[in-house]
Amino acid sequence: MDGLLTALADPVRWRLVELLAERPRPVGVLAQLAGARQPQTTKHLQTLERAGVVTSQRTGQRRVYALRPAALRDLATVLGRLADTAEQVDGPHATYERYGISLDAERLAAQESGWADGRSFRFRRPLAAGTEPVWRHLTEAALLARWWTPNDLRISELVFEARPGGRIVHEYRDAEDTDGSDPVAGRAEGSVEDVRPGERLAYRLSPQLPGGGVAFTAHVDLHLRPTDTGTDLDVHWRITDSTVDSADFIAGIEIGFGQSLDKLAAILAADPHATDAADRVGTDTRSTK
Repeated sequence: MDGLLTALADPVRWRLVELLAERPRPVGVLAQLAGARQPQTTKHLQTLERAGVVTSQRTGQRRVYALRPAALRDLATVLGRLADTAEQVDGPHATYERYGISLDAERLAAQESGWADGRSFRFRRPLAAGTEPVWRHLTEAALLARWWTPNDLRISELVFEARPGGRIVHEYRDAEDTDGSDPVAGRAEGSVEDVRPGERLAYRLSPQLPGGGVAFTAHVDLHLRPTDTGTDLDVHWRITDSTVDSADFIAGIEIGFGQSLDKLAAILAADPHATDAADRVGTDTRSTK
C-alpha cells in the first residue's frame, strides 16, 4: 500500500492515471496529453507499473499502457474503511466535533472575568455496586486513577487526601504519551471540603492555565444513594472565579467528566466487588485518610 500511495502522490502520475482510466494509450500520446517529455513520462509509467497501478504491452514499435482497476479498488476499500472508523457513532471523532462546537460557543461567551460564575453541571449514574466499593473508587487514589480522566488520557500524578482540608492534585496526559515528552494535557489542584463515608463527598478543584494561573474553581458535590441494584451517584458541579482564559476548560466539562463517570460505571459493572487497582506504570498516586 505504501508503494501505491507513493506512486499516486505525484501530480503527473495522477494525471496519467486519469488518462488511462479513459482508455489504454501509448507512451507518446500520454506524454503529449500530460504535457511532459516522453523520457519522463516513461519513468512515471514504470513507477506506476511497479506499484501495480498500470500494465503494459508492446504493440509493434509502441508500448501501450492500460490501467489496472483492482489496485485502485483496493485503495478505495482501505480509504472507505478508514472513513468508516472515523465516522463511527459516538466515536473519538464525534466527540472531537462535539467539543469543537462547545469550544466555539464558550470562547464567544468568555468576554470578561466572572463570565461563567454560577454555571452548573449535573451528572447522574446508576452504578452496579454497593456504596462501600463506590466510595473507595471516589476517594482512594489508586482506584481513582483507573477512571478519573476522559477517554484517551491517563493519570500522571494524583494526590487525594480524603479528609476535610485534604489536598488534591490531579494531573493527566495523553494515554499514548508514555515518556512524558508531550505537554501535560491538564493539571488541577484543590482541597476536600466534606467527607461523609458512603454518603457525600465535596471538594473544590481549580484547573491551571499553561502559565500556572487558575482558570476557574469547580465546587464538586457527590451524593451516594443505595438502591436495590447498587448505588445511584449524583454529581453537581458549580463554577466560580472564572477567567477569560477558562473557556477551553469549561467547554470540556460535560464531555470529559461524563466520559470519566462512564469509565467508573463500566469498571464497577465488570466486577462490583473488585477494588484492587491495577498497577499503572509512570503514575504517581497518593491517598491519605
